[in-house]
Amino acid sequence: MGSLRRLLRSLAGLLRDAPDPAREAALLQAHRERCLNFRVLLAANNRALELMGAMQEALRGPRAFGMNFVRASCTAVSAEVLRMARALCALAPGRYEALLPRHAAIAGRLEALLAPGPPPAPGPLVLPVAALRAADAPRAGGKAAMLGELGTLPGVRVPRGFVVTVSGFAAFMAHQDLRVELERLGQTQAGSGLDGLYSLSAALQQRIVATPLPPALGEALAAGLAELLAAHGPGLRLAVRSSAVGEDAAQTSFAGQYRSELNVHPDSLGDVYRDVVASLYGATAMAYRLGRGLRDEDVPMAVLVLPMVPSLCGGVAYTANPLDAADRTLTVSAVHGLPKAVVDGSDAADTWLLARGPQGPELVRAEHTAQETAYVPGAGEGLERELLDAATAGRPTLEPEAVLRLARLALAVEAHCGGPQDIEWALEPDGEFTLLQARPLGLAAGDGSGAAQAPAAAAPPPAAEGSDGPSVLYRGGVTASSGIGSGPVRVARRPADALGFPEGAVLVAPLALPEWAPLLSRAAALVCERGGVTGHLATVAREFAVPALFACQGAVAALPEGGEVTVDADAAVILAGRREVAPQSREPRRSPIHGSPVHQALDRAAELVVPLRLLDPQGEGFRPEACATLHDITRFCHEKAVAEMFDPDNALPLPEGAARRLVCGVPMQYWVVDLGGGLARAVDGPTVTLDDIACAPMLALWRGMTAQPWAGPPPVNARGFLSVLAEATANPDLEAAAASRFSERNYFMISKTFCNLHSRFGFHFSIVEAEAGEDPGGNHVSLRFNGGAADRQRRELRARFIAGLLEERGMRVDVTGDALAARAEALAAPRVLELLEVLGYLVIHTRQLDMIMADPVESARRTRAVRDGLLALAGGSPRR
Repeated sequence: MGSLRRLLRSLAGLLRDAPDPAREAALLQAHRERCLNFRVLLAANNRALELMGAMQEALRGPRAFGMNFVRASCTAVSAEVLRMARALCALAPGRYEALLPRHAAIAGRLEALLAPGPPPAPGPLVLPVAALRAADAPRAGGKAAMLGELGTLPGVRVPRGFVVTVSGFAAFMAHQDLRVELERLGQTQAGSGLDGLYSLSAALQQRIVATPLPPALGEALAAGLAELLAAHGPGLRLAVRSSAVGEDAAQTSFAGQYRSELNVHPDSLGDVYRDVVASLYGATAMAYRLGRGLRDEDVPMAVLVLPMVPSLCGGVAYTANPLDAADRTLTVSAVHGLPKAVVDGSDAADTWLLARGPQGPELVRAEHTAQETAYVPGAGEGLERELLDAATAGRPTLEPEAVLRLARLALAVEAHCGGPQDIEWALEPDGEFTLLQARPLGLAAGDGSGAAQAPAAAAPPPAAEGSDGPSVLYRGGVTASSGIGSGPVRVARRPADALGFPEGAVLVAPLALPEWAPLLSRAAALVCERGGVTGHLATVAREFAVPALFACQGAVAALPEGGEVTVDADAAVILAGRREVAPQSREPRRSPIHGSPVHQALDRAAELVVPLRLLDPQGEGFRPEACATLHDITRFCHEKAVAEMFDPDNALPLPEGAARRLVCGVPMQYWVVDLGGGLARAVDGPTVTLDDIACAPMLALWRGMTAQPWAGPPPVNARGFLSVLAEATANPDLEAAAASRFSERNYFMISKTFCNLHSRFGFHFSIVEAEAGEDPGGNHVSLRFNGGAADRQRRELRARFIAGLLEERGMRVDVTGDALAARAEALAAPRVLELLEVLGYLVIHTRQLDMIMADPVESARRTRAVRDGLLALAGGSPRR
């Protein structure tokens, strides 16, 4: 009739007259194949559930993740569920093949959901800046589009160049299948942590810079360059700047995350274009997108090509206080030469604060520090800078009249754009200002006081005891981002220092460089000896809501490496130790990942993966066609596989004793299924003893289970008893996978080096699996534990208690509600066996602990007894 079961029964009939050994061998081989498929199904089930749990945790948790995680998780869980469906079909041919088209349909919807969006509509590869307006941001990027828009304002000067559009970028990415190759590298080389991010970034950037420009794009670049050469002559030098879509937005500025190259020779334009495109996959830019939950396809890279502006001085103008939306004070920062030193935080800057008076902007205060470390570009040296001569270096970068003129220009831009602006500018030798960039200024809510915050001078030396008290380590600096943060001090002087940066540390650095941006999603606070409120790193710190103090001279020496400190950025003070923060001082920091495009993509994908709607194994709707999610298929496969393996109505003709009851001298009943090599000798009859077992993992697990007799259920008061009744009445199964004949019995599936125990003790359900072979790389040990008869709060307390015990022993543990999953991998076999003894002990001795976890006295007594038992767990022999 098509099924292996019926075929084997027919085979048994045909072989009735054959010699007994041949018939027994044929049937035993069929049973082993079934057991192997069942083992494959169980392993895939565990992995699929772990992946689903990781997806749920990512949706709920604060940690950032990218589309690589989303796509890899969905691909992995889909593959595991398909493996389960195929294993079930092999267990019972002809009965469950309808699962395969259901899986294909769900997997197809997932693939469509996570596929990158369509390429941009065809358009010009290059456009002149003069032809751009703000509405052109989707095809030219925000920076280029705004530059074109500013050029329409009366009295505003901007550089006139061209932009390589998003269409040009798409042509480059399609050339020689570059985008496909980058996606492949992203899937295959993605590692964990910052070291993995830097390694992947290097691989992606190397691939980009090695890809030649498509001929059409090369011709378009040459044509645009010819026009600039005709206008500026052979001495033309270029500024090649990023203008990615989404860059320069109010809440996603990408400040300093992409590459800009200055003083570029025209002959190098093609190479530098590739360098700027490659910066899309720089480690800092990737970390920024990760922290903001942006997909790579959300930020295609347009590139601006502009003539270099001769700059006597340059800097940044803010038309409002970024720390307080109600404060409309203007801030102007400037350095001699190019404005780069202001935005990258590498040099001190002159700073002016201006109020909005009835006749226009009015100076409030000036702080001159740039003349102490002033630089200008050296002739023929590109970005190499030389000290100004003494006469120039002693002067302020701007005279008061020029500051007022610049402020009026900034207010005109604000009025045109309809909101506060962050403006980059340069002063040319003819005395006129050229605007290089304008973007919306991200503003904190502030307290509404509207009070102007004066920029601080160089910070004083660290406070001595007796003045501010022994708890004050540092006082002074400029508030670059509001808030209070505490953690251990970690000093970063070079890029390599970023790799070991721990979660929750206070980042202390000599310079406020944009390259520290990848650490801001991990940092509790930020302290820099240089830099100011208008720099790129300050902008990113505000976006990530990381408290930041800049211009803290001497902070690196003053703060103890590894010591706990509290940075109060608003009060401009750093205190020793962790300090309590007043509840009203700041709302909890919320990860920008929530609600982002990447978060939404995972949320939509999870709807096809995680929900479990196939709940009643006995209902008419429990069938393959009703599976709407991958979790439904997982549940269906597990339930039916158990029935196929162990339901007497579905039993294959097995040789006598294939599944044997363990005679062990304990009240519980256990059955043993040998997958091959698990028994020390051939066994006749329906039972086995521990002397017959050759499976080292099973024996180790048994030693833990029988090391001490179970003390019995703890005493339950009336309240606890009513909780048990209420829970059982509301949800008799307690867990979706609990109700099956398999889980009512306790089965060991064994080979010489492998053991899988499914056990059910009342309302408690656990799965222990381990491999303890000669190759440590393939060894593992895992526990899945859930259920209980008490209310959810008590079950969760019990799960967290067990988690703590396992984490102390080096296992990786995830707790979701009352469900616990623990795993350790790549261990030597003796270590696997040690952990199995611990798991065996816990499976037995944490039964019904949930019922007393809300009783402080009884809970403390019982949990102490479990700890004492684990400490005493050593040596001994299994009970027989």
